[in-house]
Amino acid sequence: MRSERGVLVPGRGLAAVLKMLPMFHDEEHARARGLPEDTLVLPPASPDQRVIYTVLECQPLFDSSDMTITEWVQIAQTIESHYARYDGFVVIHGTDTMAFAASVLSFVLENLQKTVILTGAQVPIHALWNDGRENLLGALLLAGQYVIPEVCLFFQNQLFRGNRVTKVDARRFAAFCSPNLPPLATVGADVTISQELVRRVRGQGRLVVHSSMERNVGLLRLYPGIPASLVRAFLQPPMKGVVMETFGSGNGPTKPDLLQELRAAAERGLVIVNCTHCLQGAVTSDYGTGMALSGSGTVSGFDMTSEAALAKLSYVLGLPGLSLDGRKELLARDLRGEMTPPTVDEPRPSLRGGVLGCGVAQLLSLRQEADEVWDALVPSLACAAAYVGDLEALQVLVELGSDRSLEDFSGQTPLHAAARAGQAGAVTMLLQRGLDVNARDKDGLSPLLLAVGGRHRDVIGLLRAAGACLSPQELEDSGTELCRLASRADCEGLRAWGQAGADLRQPGYDGRSALHVAEVAGNLEVVALLQNLRGGAGDQAPGPAPRSWAVRAVVGSPGASVPEREPPCPLEMPTEPGAPGGAAARASRQAIIHIYPASAILKSGRKYTLPFAAHTSTPPAAGADEAIERRGFIDGAGLCLVVLDVRLAGRRRAHQERPRSPGVLTSTSRGLSKFEFGDRSLAPGSRGTELCSEAEALECRGGS
Repeated sequence: MRSERGVLVPGRGLAAVLKMLPMFHDEEHARARGLPEDTLVLPPASPDQRVIYTVLECQPLFDSSDMTITEWVQIAQTIESHYARYDGFVVIHGTDTMAFAASVLSFVLENLQKTVILTGAQVPIHALWNDGRENLLGALLLAGQYVIPEVCLFFQNQLFRGNRVTKVDARRFAAFCSPNLPPLATVGADVTISQELVRRVRGQGRLVVHSSMERNVGLLRLYPGIPASLVRAFLQPPMKGVVMETFGSGNGPTKPDLLQELRAAAERGLVIVNCTHCLQGAVTSDYGTGMALSGSGTVSGFDMTSEAALAKLSYVLGLPGLSLDGRKELLARDLRGEMTPPTVDEPRPSLRGGVLGCGVAQLLSLRQEADEVWDALVPSLACAAAYVGDLEALQVLVELGSDRSLEDFSGQTPLHAAARAGQAGAVTMLLQRGLDVNARDKDGLSPLLLAVGGRHRDVIGLLRAAGACLSPQELEDSGTELCRLASRADCEGLRAWGQAGADLRQPGYDGRSALHVAEVAGNLEVVALLQNLRGGAGDQAPGPAPRSWAVRAVVGSPGASVPEREPPCPLEMPTEPGAPGGAAARASRQAIIHIYPASAILKSGRKYTLPFAAHTSTPPAAGADEAIERRGFIDGAGLCLVVLDVRLAGRRRAHQERPRSPGVLTSTSRGLSKFEFGDRSLAPGSRGTELCSEAEALECRGGS
């Protein structure tokens, strides 16, 4: 935004601006889903896919020219605090120091397994002619639809590796370039992902944020005739590391006094990284002047940009417990894809040994140049080897596909197959090879979800240790599955979900938790398990709260009593015609009223389905005859469904359960229109006084 003086300054209220732009927010869909004010949703990216995103603003907002390592670490910590809730992250940053920010974040965020994209604009988004809308929209779509586990920078339809970019233009929209690495993705009529360039996650473990970055590092650019006194002054304490920009392929002045200053600084522990100030190319020792600098104690930066070298130096010097030689060794290694180290001729992996390995060798040796055959066979064979636990063949196949995607025709990777089959050895090997632990197949299933379905707890532990996590939608939907498992006394399934990171207190579609369902069903083993499992599942079992509430009343009383601190109930319980009076009758006829907000009912297209589940205050007494009657209506505003559970105690005989069908709520643009049960229905406006007369039409007897 522009200040009173007419200059551009950071402005607040981005979410409000985006809500006014139809390409950034579908207000009708957001209202239908009941999204919070700070959460927006893009129009459909495909017939069955939308990107939902939340806007967070830093406090305070900074101009990018004022950003330091401290602010970038704060951004990384914000990502860490929301890491489990989102599939990707977009950071809107000023262009002046965006290349520095991307490089720093790439080193601060270790074991990153989700997409992080920095973007911005040369012209602000509120201007009539700007590049901000295109850049932000592209970044949101890429972060929401693709798994590229790196810190990236998206600008002018190109997605770059964050620690490979530098700003090359102050005015044109194509402000950034990646001199020594092609873009990871290009956006045009289609999105083209260069999978062979996307880094695999080599580390095993959860996201780590390195906040102890060394601040006392600097950038020294050599120029012809630079005096040794200036170099000496720059290298004095508290400086601990310097990136020195040199000429050409790493050359510099060879004046004895200047070289002596460099040697003296290196001897007292100062780390100097030699980077070329040329846009393209790398530091070599082809020239005598370059060899002289190398002999003075500098470390080659190869083809790193100055921004990446400075960030890497700050990261390495901030690591605790390393010797000086150990730090120099790390600086010379590729840690985050920031450099292209010198190639070393290595023998190709042998295919000898093992029946499957030999067969693959013979088959692929016939047509090694046929990419179509390669791409079709290697992923499927690797998945087959992972499924049966053939580690020898699997290693050969993974090495063959090391620079290619290992997804088969269904989108599954060998890690999916190993997790599905519970092959812990194969899972360990594949994680060490860097396969994406959160990859999803065409059905949206991850290795972790497959391991949970198979109750393979050893595999779940390996995947969780490597950073696997359930998606926000899976965490939200897990409550219904947990309730189902609790009703079936499936303790192993509950243990698997808990180990995978699900909150065992997550309510199901009707607001009840797994513990509450287990108590109602009398599954004491499940109750004890949930009370003991880590995660606080043993807290007081919630009933229909927080999305619904229950009111207990006596049939025959003049009205329903409402517990304190709960919303008023719109349903009045009239005296049922012919109902016997007296305390005995009131004790034998109890009503439990559930009020379900529309947001708590499962949505499927234009219909809302509410699967009915039996609910009794206590397990049925031995030898008692008990029937559950289901009755319901929709209030006049069409906002909620009220289901009435009536428990009748009659003659003493064996407890029986009978099947029943779910009720269906049909929606309109103005909300829920009617409640259907079989071939009967209740229209909006039906009141509690009409409910009893409709009782027989809506009666549903039996168990679950």
